Formats: sequence, structure tokens, C-alpha cells
Amino acid sequence: MGSSQSRVDESAVREKLVERLRALEMRRDDGIDKDYVCVGDAPPLYSEYSKNVSIATAEKWEEELMQDPKNRLALAALSTNAVTSIISSRKAVIGDIQAFNVKIPLEGSPVTNQRSSGRCWLFASTNVFRVPIMKKYKLKEFELSQAYLFFWDKLEKANFFLENVIDTAGEPLDGRLVQALCSSPVGDGGQWDMVANLVQKYGLVPQMLYPDSYNAMNSGAMDRLITTKLREDAMKLRSMASSKDATARAAMGRAKDEMLQQIHLILTLMLGPPPSPTKPFTWQFHDQSGAFHSLTMTPKSFAAELSEPQLVRACAGTDVHKLFSLVNDPRNEYMQLLSVDRLGNVFGGRPITYVNVEVSTMKTACVAMLRRGFPVFFGSDVGKYSDSSRGIMDTNLYNYELGFNVRLGMTKAQRLMTGESAMTHAMVLTAVQVEGGKTVRWRVENSWSESAGEKGYFVMADEWMDEFVYQAVVDPSCVSKAVRDVLNSSPKMLPLWDPMGALA
Repeated sequence: MGSSQSRVDESAVREKLVERLRALEMRRDDGIDKDYVCVGDAPPLYSEYSKNVSIATAEKWEEELMQDPKNRLALAALSTNAVTSIISSRKAVIGDIQAFNVKIPLEGSPVTNQRSSGRCWLFASTNVFRVPIMKKYKLKEFELSQAYLFFWDKLEKANFFLENVIDTAGEPLDGRLVQALCSSPVGDGGQWDMVANLVQKYGLVPQMLYPDSYNAMNSGAMDRLITTKLREDAMKLRSMASSKDATARAAMGRAKDEMLQQIHLILTLMLGPPPSPTKPFTWQFHDQSGAFHSLTMTPKSFAAELSEPQLVRACAGTDVHKLFSLVNDPRNEYMQLLSVDRLGNVFGGRPITYVNVEVSTMKTACVAMLRRGFPVFFGSDVGKYSDSSRGIMDTNLYNYELGFNVRLGMTKAQRLMTGESAMTHAMVLTAVQVEGGKTVRWRVENSWSESAGEKGYFVMADEWMDEFVYQAVVDPSCVSKAVRDVLNSSPKMLPLWDPMGALA
């Protein structure tokens, strides 16, 4: 095979390359010499160009493309294989190893699986919550019920939506605000402050007491049904609010309660009746030594244990109920509190707030959390430059320029401004490699089962964190006083459709 290959004259290739580079330089020229002085009429703002796709031009492009042997080879490879398998960097794959010199002593077990649902934020948060519980009760494995929080989150989001429908009844239906509210009234996603609201109001329960139902694991059909119902209810409430009949307007509260009851019916039948937040449950288990335990408590009292002094001391002073969000949003001024208008789940509850900081500040806080032995909830755009089978997130993982001669170079701010990137997935940091005082790579606990990555764990290159991590949830003691003081300031309110309103 090798001996019969045709050889291309190297000098001819070099000449062709020089010609292509000169052509590119000519195309980049704006057509006006730097020393050119305009006399009379100014030059047009834009050069003449065709506004339509020319068949002849496209055929010429193809002819030029296929003259290059490298492009013919690229065609053979890229048209018959997955693109990422062709442009994957072997160097990046080899370099992104599961070895770290700063690692929390207890990673929660087992690796969790959100299945076909968008509950990553509930899995990431409960994977953080379970660590102090496992320490207290000396458990080898433990999982909190994500479905329990999922049930109450759906009901709260439905109520939150209906209240906002009433509040915005005077806004135009086709306006951006109402359209944004109606786009996803009860989506699966969420934020840290939203789970904090749920835990404060409803508490926590072990998963064995409220396991996933089919519709918790496969939430699409339930979400579509509830979304359709709520949009229909929104139209009814808007009609009542604009009615000239005072009786109709007065009946809105009762109508909303009936609508919410119907949502509760759907949730109960599809997820199952959840444990009562205020009634005791009995949890029976064996600790890691095999000793049997039987405990009776309410979901709210169970969650309150996370703030017990003994448990806080066991977690090096970390109280999960006091954690807050740092974000890195280069569009906005740093050392500023951000919030998102009409984003939340519990009406009247804790608002969504972020302290916007440099990415270096976020990294320093994450390292401090890991050094004290506590995992870190974080939000990112997991779909970019990542391989879920290998468990790698690295900006050098795929070389698009090599495969397509296309250079992708938007900044983080530009990606946010154009909708190219947003906070789409929540995971947990459990380790970091630090060399010469600089972070190199991070260990990530995902919620896609043990079949993803290395038994459920990913490696995140430090450069990937710079570009695609937007949020990290940390303890106030892991940041400077200047950062903590920002929490007491008035937030800059972002609109509901802002990228920082994306729900992981």
C-alpha cells in the first residue's frame, strides 16, 4: 500500500501554499491604501458584493477545494467518520490524567445517574449535601432523594409562573417578557439558590424513602403536559385580569389555586406521593462497620442537621446552608452583585444572586474549598470541547483548524453575547492538581452514571475552566472580605432572557 502511493512535488506544494496565503492577504485588505487620500466623494462604506449565493461561484470553490490533496484526504475521513474522532488531539487525551495532589478525603458514593432528565443541578447539589451526612453516620454509600426535591420544585415553579402571569397581565402577550416566561414554565433545570429554597422549605430525605419513578428518570412527557396546561392557564388568567367584570377579576385567586391543584394531581400520579416535609419518616441503614441504625425524623429536621456545630466542624467549618454563588461573566463589571429578574422557583423565597468575579478569584476559592475537604458545586457549558466517553473537557481536545482550516476564536464574553455558550450543566469538583502555585486540571464528579468518563468522573483542563465554567458555589470564608461585602450590595438586575438566567 505505502510503496504505490503517488508523491506530490514539494516545491509545487510550497508554491501553491504561497499563492493561497497571498490570496488570503488580498481578501483581508479593505481595498483602500493606508496612504490614499480621498478627494471629493468619500469611498462607499461597503465594497460591492453579491447578495445571493452564486451556483457558478460555489462550483469554482469546490474545484479549488478538491485540487488540494489534503482536502481530498479530509473529505475521505470527515465524510465517513464522526468529526470529533478525526480532529481529536492525542496529546490532550494523554495529558488529561486522573491524578491530583489536592483531593477531598471523602467523595460521595455511589456515582449518580440523572438518566433522561435535566435534573443535573439537583444531583450536583445533593452530591454536595450527602458528604457531611456520610461523615456523620459513617456511611460507605448514600444517596439523597433527588425526586423528592424534583416534585416540590415542579409544584413551586408552577406557582411561581402563575403568579408572574398575574403580575404581568398588563404586558403584551407577544412581548419579550411574557414570551420568556411562557417558554419553559417548569423546565427541569435550576440554580443553587433555587435548591437552597427547596431544602429550607421542604427538607431532605434519603433516596430509599422516595426513589425515582419512571417519569422522574424520563421527565419529557410530564414536562410537556404540565407546560401545555400552564400555558392554557396563563391565557385564562390574563383574560380574567383584563376583564371589565370585577367579579371575574376577584375570582383569579381561587382560579389559580384550582390550576395549581391540577398540577399537583399530575405530579402525584406521575412521580408518586412524596413524604410530608413535616411528618416523621423512619430511616433504617447499616454503617460502614455493619452496625444497624434506625432513625426517626422529619425531612426538615434531617436537612437542619447539616448546620449542626458538630457537622460543621467535621466539614472544616463549612455550613452548606451558607454557601453562595460566584460567577465569572466578563460582560459585566467584576466585584458586582448580579441577579435575574423573575427567575426562581419559590415565590417570595431567596432570590437568584451571583457575585461576579475574575476567574482567578473563583479558582482560588474552589481550591480553598477542596483543601478543607469539601466538594464544590459548579455550573458550566459541558457540551463544548468535551468527550463524555473519555471523560475529558479540554479546549485543546479538538482541532477544528486542522480539519477545516477554520479558526474559532470568540472570547468568553462574545460567546455569551451571541448565544454560543451558557451555563447548561451542573457538576461537582472533588480534586485539583496544583503545580507551582497554579491550577492545572480538575477532577469532576458528574451525574451520568459510571459508564461516562472514568467510572463517572471527568478531567477538566484548567483552560477549559477559564472558558466554559461560569459558576462555583463556595463558603464565605473561602473568599476575601471584599468579595463577601458584595453580597450586601444592591444587585444589577439582568433580564429573564439573559445568559446568566440559563438553568443548569
